[in-house]
Amino acid sequence: MRVNILGVTVDTYSMPQTVEKFRQSVEGQVKMRVVTANPEMIYASNHDQRLKQLINSADIVTADGIGVVWAARRLGTPVQERVTGIDLIQALFPAANEGRWRIFFLGGKPGVAAKAADKVARKYPGIRLDVMHGYFSAEEESHITERIQRFHPDVLLVGMGAPQQEYWLVKHSGLATVSMGVGGSFDALAGTVIRAPKCIQELHVEWLYRLWKEPKRWKRQSVLPRFVVKVLWQGFRRKTP
Repeated sequence: MRVNILGVTVDTYSMPQTVEKFRQSVEGQVKMRVVTANPEMIYASNHDQRLKQLINSADIVTADGIGVVWAARRLGTPVQERVTGIDLIQALFPAANEGRWRIFFLGGKPGVAAKAADKVARKYPGIRLDVMHGYFSAEEESHITERIQRFHPDVLLVGMGAPQQEYWLVKHSGLATVSMGVGGSFDALAGTVIRAPKCIQELHVEWLYRLWKEPKRWKRQSVLPRFVVKVLWQGFRRKTP
């Protein structure tokens, strides 16, 4: 089941259900593209029809953030829980380890993806990993895609920031069985960016913690009240005869 939030259709899957979709895709070798849609991306798609089409054409669109969870509930089709990029990646690793999946990390500053992969490999030795940072030129792009193809990944994780990573994955479709944009997740995996304490995550105010740690994010976070107003307006229009 999906819920329509400002014209973007978001899946209502729980985290375990989403992981199971990944497992079925990898084991069945069925191509799947995943988008983790946060309020900023959904709001931006209202002013960018190409982006909206890109999101809605994905095989799975997860509720990335408590703002999307709130919107779905407000619009009458609750999602079971938030399924953020970093949490989904970490939930995938046990299944990937058991299935001996091949995962490619693409993105981040030089050294970050490699450090992230090293930490993951130590904990999950069954996963085959390859990495490449995201600071490559247009001229180098064909070499990057060839390297990914040679590795033949089950899962391709691209951390270039939204929506650039989503456009990149559509442009280079078919490089992996499952592909997903993961934003700054490699920084979190590598430990170069520290996530909010678990208690703050459970209170669903991780966005406030990140704003406190990175005040320059205020411009991005300013989208949230506008997102809320648009969702309320969507709900009002649905109720109005």
